[in-house]
Amino acid sequence: MNSIQVESTLPLVPEISEIAVAQTTLSPASTPKPSPTVSKDAIRNSLRASTLDGVFAGVFSITTGGILLSNFLVELDASPIAFGVLSSIPMLVNFIQPLGAYLSERSTSRCNYSLLVYGPSRLVWLIQVIGIAAFSWGLINSQQLVLLTLLIVLLSHLFGGLGSASWLSWMATLVHRRLRGRYFGIRSSAASLTNLICVPLAGLAVSTWHGGTLQGYGIVLFVGMLFGLMSLICQYFKVDVNPQEENATAIRIGSKKAVSLETNNTIKPTPKANAWENILKDTNFLVFLLYFSLWMFAVNLSAPFFNLYMLDNLDLDVSWVTLYSSLQAGANMLMLILWGRLADKIGNRFILFLIGILVAIAPLFWLGIGHTSLDVWVWLPMLHIFLGGTCAAIDLCGNNMQLEVAPTRNQSIYFGMIAAFAGVSGALGTILGGFLVQNSFYGGLPGLFVISSMFRLVALLPLTFVQERRGESFIQTFQGLRLFSKKLA
Repeated sequence: MNSIQVESTLPLVPEISEIAVAQTTLSPASTPKPSPTVSKDAIRNSLRASTLDGVFAGVFSITTGGILLSNFLVELDASPIAFGVLSSIPMLVNFIQPLGAYLSERSTSRCNYSLLVYGPSRLVWLIQVIGIAAFSWGLINSQQLVLLTLLIVLLSHLFGGLGSASWLSWMATLVHRRLRGRYFGIRSSAASLTNLICVPLAGLAVSTWHGGTLQGYGIVLFVGMLFGLMSLICQYFKVDVNPQEENATAIRIGSKKAVSLETNNTIKPTPKANAWENILKDTNFLVFLLYFSLWMFAVNLSAPFFNLYMLDNLDLDVSWVTLYSSLQAGANMLMLILWGRLADKIGNRFILFLIGILVAIAPLFWLGIGHTSLDVWVWLPMLHIFLGGTCAAIDLCGNNMQLEVAPTRNQSIYFGMIAAFAGVSGALGTILGGFLVQNSFYGGLPGLFVISSMFRLVALLPLTFVQERRGESFIQTFQGLRLFSKKLA
């Protein structure tokens, strides 16, 4: 998923002086036994390493998905079913994340576990490169290459799904919660800048390769795989975490608090419960899980079909779609830092709700767009810039809210549960969206956009009942927002 390295040319990361590193139970990845304390420089280098990893991993993601992979399947004359399966795989495999969380909690090193699962996830794409070469030599046909591509996507995401919860738990330990908005905003902004630069370059390389676009994609894919392996090398520059010791420390702290409260006659100790029992008793977490699942379902009802709307209904050239994607990535990059600072000031829930309303009605904006010069040159670029800026807030604050609602003990299991439910609900949304598009009774793509907006607005309702650790109400958040705006002025 993400992770890591150290360069002077990296975007600046937040100062770590506010983090209580003296009380952490972390150790450098190369050290067999954890140290009771970790220096501020070690934490700072870890976050810089994670930022660089995000850049390398971003290049890998560009070459193994998105518009490049879709164009590759188009060149192979893949069926619409193949495109539907391609869109569903990344979401469906999230169902394996609870298993990955369970396995990671029984490991003794976040770093080693990450290498164990993400290594095969990146290396498996070498088989795809060999498959493209075999197709060029006439050893396999286009349909066999399509099936191989879908199998590689499935295997890659399966291995990646085993590590996502563990990675997020690793970062939750390294990044102080007061700095998460700012740091993850900078990290995601660096990844967006990578996307902004590399997507057009990769597209140009594929389209101009002298051996044809299929061979060109094979070359770009091989380079992207190398960048993916470089991102794993960055893991060694991060401070490692031992999940066993982390959970033991959380138990000791919880026991001391329980004893203290019992001594003061404030509360009686309760019997120990396993992780799954704790999840079922955690009402705040379950409400957030409901919100996130509904939101993913509602978003994926329409999100996979916006490009189809431009390419099919509006009959735009693929070069225009690539340009709009770059504009969206640029807006995402610029707004992430602002959203990160704002989230640290006023909290994530308020931003998720307020910006969520704008994202909820965004599908309706597509209804008035046609194939006129004004739409192509003005409205579509503005719409993608709007989507890039607002979705940056949703992605960043949604990620931060997961860190807020999950307790420290067995944290990766909570993250795995969120990913599993969100993945399944998102895949169901995509499948249902495809059914609604084919059914003329619902009005095709325009009708689907209206239905998606309605579901998105409904999905925001459970969010009002989710509590962040800071426990601020919407009124208090409004006051914080007013003070923040005065400082900016």
